[in-house]
Amino acid sequence: MGDGSSARADRRSLEDDAFRVVSARDSLATRLRNLWHRRELLISLVRSDIRIKYKNSALGIVWSMLTPTLFLAIYWLVFAKFLKNGIPNFVVYLFAGMVVWNMFNTSLSTATGVIVVRSGLVKKVSFPREILALANVGAATFYFFIQLCVFGLYLLVVQHSPDYAYFWLLPIAFLALYFFTAALAVLMSAITVYMRDMEHFILIILQLWFFLSPIVYSYEHSIAPQLHAHGLAWLYFLNPITLIMLTYQRAFYVSTVVHSTVPTVVGGHVFPLIKVLPSWPMSTYFYLDIALLGIMMVVFLLAEVLFGRLQGNFESEL
Repeated sequence: MGDGSSARADRRSLEDDAFRVVSARDSLATRLRNLWHRRELLISLVRSDIRIKYKNSALGIVWSMLTPTLFLAIYWLVFAKFLKNGIPNFVVYLFAGMVVWNMFNTSLSTATGVIVVRSGLVKKVSFPREILALANVGAATFYFFIQLCVFGLYLLVVQHSPDYAYFWLLPIAFLALYFFTAALAVLMSAITVYMRDMEHFILIILQLWFFLSPIVYSYEHSIAPQLHAHGLAWLYFLNPITLIMLTYQRAFYVSTVVHSTVPTVVGGHVFPLIKVLPSWPMSTYFYLDIALLGIMMVVFLLAEVLFGRLQGNFESEL
């Protein structure tokens, strides 16, 4: 009886050791192949996250449309009626950046602690662990497209016409956003297993990151002049979100220079025009977005490699 129990314990120990070795030595190609083979699990988890969010809700998925609609109404009331900054149709500029930010923010804030939250599943079932973080990114992507639909309806109501010629750049910018967000989500979810405070620390980082991105202010009107004066304009673009937001703002807001609703007076001179967005040609946006997409794909692969190194001790840490 004792020998049987000992044999089973030894067998479990060998299985655990074998699992750790295989997991730690998986090549990047193997990890990516495993993700592809388990794509149905990923889709299932995305659907589960969406269903759980609206479980027992009378309106269900309709809330995902009502929430951005309410925010748009609040933004219009605040910036069109009370806090006028001189930029006409500023809500269009603002929300074009917000849809990008909401996907990034929601993905990271939910994915950072997901492996810890689902520790029971991680310890009982064998599957690519990063799928849990990628499922959160997938759910945020779903809400991203819902918000774009609401945004489109708002543009129809206010009769603001986007620049459709730039729309073909949006998928490129979105893919760059997706790979960057997925990379950070995967990496942060692994780090949080070893550093539980990371789940709270990332919320502080995201609050700072929000104000380092051109959302509630115009890049060209508020930031660019000071950076160009010191030759530091390149520094602002170390934030990958900046270029992605500028691409969406250029496509939806359209105007790079506008007539201010509140003309600026400096030294007795009236400046009726405001430069809102960079006056780059379409080709510049294309080359920058393509370069950013390539970099973000590499960043995602590096995140996968680091995740593979960190996941070996998940079971013992959880």
